[in-house]
Amino acid sequence: MNSTVVLLFKLAVVAALVLFPAIGSSFYVEMVAKVLVMAIFAMSLALLVGFTGLVSLGHAAYFGIAAYTVALIAPEYEAANLWLVLAASVLAAGAAAFFIGLFVLRTKGIYFIMVTLAFAQMAYYIFHDTALGRSSDGIYLNVKPDASIAGWMPFNLDEPLHLYYFILAAMVVVFMLLTFVLRSPFGRVLAGINSNEHRMKSLGYATFRYKLAAFTLAGALAGVAGFLYAVLFGFVTPEYLSWHQSGNVLMMVILGGLGSLAGAVAGAFAFIGLQEMFSDWTKHWQLLMGLVIVAAVLFMPSGLAGLPRRIFRMVNWGEDDE
Repeated sequence: MNSTVVLLFKLAVVAALVLFPAIGSSFYVEMVAKVLVMAIFAMSLALLVGFTGLVSLGHAAYFGIAAYTVALIAPEYEAANLWLVLAASVLAAGAAAFFIGLFVLRTKGIYFIMVTLAFAQMAYYIFHDTALGRSSDGIYLNVKPDASIAGWMPFNLDEPLHLYYFILAAMVVVFMLLTFVLRSPFGRVLAGINSNEHRMKSLGYATFRYKLAAFTLAGALAGVAGFLYAVLFGFVTPEYLSWHQSGNVLMMVILGGLGSLAGAVAGAFAFIGLQEMFSDWTKHWQLLMGLVIVAAVLFMPSGLAGLPRRIFRMVNWGEDDE
């Protein structure tokens, strides 16, 4: 497809998200904000799965660590400084990803998947079984962070619209950052590692360092999502770190299409939308979701991101036949 058409479509989607609060109720505005947070989470995992070839089943650990960081360091009845707690949360998630990456990136294939899961479960039980995470009750974030800069407040996160647009801006920034990273020489090396790591090693690239950098960046960006999720809903529980959460975000990436940031965003919208719809129908909504994922893998191997290209080709073939 023409790159100009793709760009115009992306701009149209952003414009629709900007205008959505004007027509949507507060319930749906909050739901879309949740989707935007999960889109950031999905893009962070897409960097590993779709572009570097590292299938992690423990990515929720960094999401949860960032969420717990803001809940633990914020005063109980006072507003913490937004920029300080945001930086602390992202750094905590990135540091955890760097430390875990030093170990898990020495494995490959199914062993890598299982080791990432094991580390995530260890993090889960640290918060679930100790006083640090207040067990399954979790921690409430009673006051949303203060965005003041030297006495000037550019926005107020206590206002739902301000919080929505802050989350939307964060999603756009993460999308642009990852687009820049993937188009840089660093991103091309990651693509080479995904295609043939042995060849990249023979060309002199220290592939372990590149994978560790990608793993750390993905963890830090998952931390951005975890921070925003905690601020949006005002509480944190150990379930944020569970393997279910890691599985959900992996399904978002698969549903959207591997190797596409836009696909990760689309996958988040589709997954949350289907989850809301199926949960209204039945308490066994996971079964229906599983069937959708299986169908998507069988009939849409390129995911939602590949649909416009397939439709475009079908239309062109129809014109050629005429």
